[in-house]
Amino acid sequence: MGDSPPEKQGTLRRAILRLRETSPSLRELFCGAILWGVMMAAAAFGALYLQNRAETARLDAVLALYLCGGILAWPFALSLARFCAYDRRSEARFAAYFVCLTVFTITATAFLFAMQYRQFYEQWHAPFGSRIWIYQFIITGAGATYQFVVMGVRLFVPFGAVVLAATSLWLAKPRLSPPWNR
Repeated sequence: MGDSPPEKQGTLRRAILRLRETSPSLRELFCGAILWGVMMAAAAFGALYLQNRAETARLDAVLALYLCGGILAWPFALSLARFCAYDRRSEARFAAYFVCLTVFTITATAFLFAMQYRQFYEQWHAPFGSRIWIYQFIITGAGATYQFVVMGVRLFVPFGAVVLAATSLWLAKPRLSPPWNR
């Protein structure tokens, strides 16, 4: 850092300060992750119920997938959204939370679905670490992700969209105290 130009040092210092000021507490991360996961599982259950598919034999596995996807997504979505929304107008804060929660929740849930999909098909795949195994891992993961986007994302609608909008509005509210004093 000593050999860096002064403007780079200032930019890095500002980024570190911004990261420190926007980082969520462990309580916010843990409690928020559990709550977000429960809400995503409830949204999936609500969508299944509306489609008359809530009596499936695999309901527990579907709900566990959406619960874990929400839990996994929350810390990353909240951290990045706070970093991006820092010192912005309320519309920009809402957009940051809305986009980050959407992208990270879908990505995390699709990732978990792809890993479960991969685990099912591993019995027919080549030995771990081989070139063929790498191809199979990539193709299986891509196929599972595509399948989730086509069939699984719709379980976030309509309830997940409402929860997403309400949560984004709540998180975008201006705070009177800095994050480290909450």
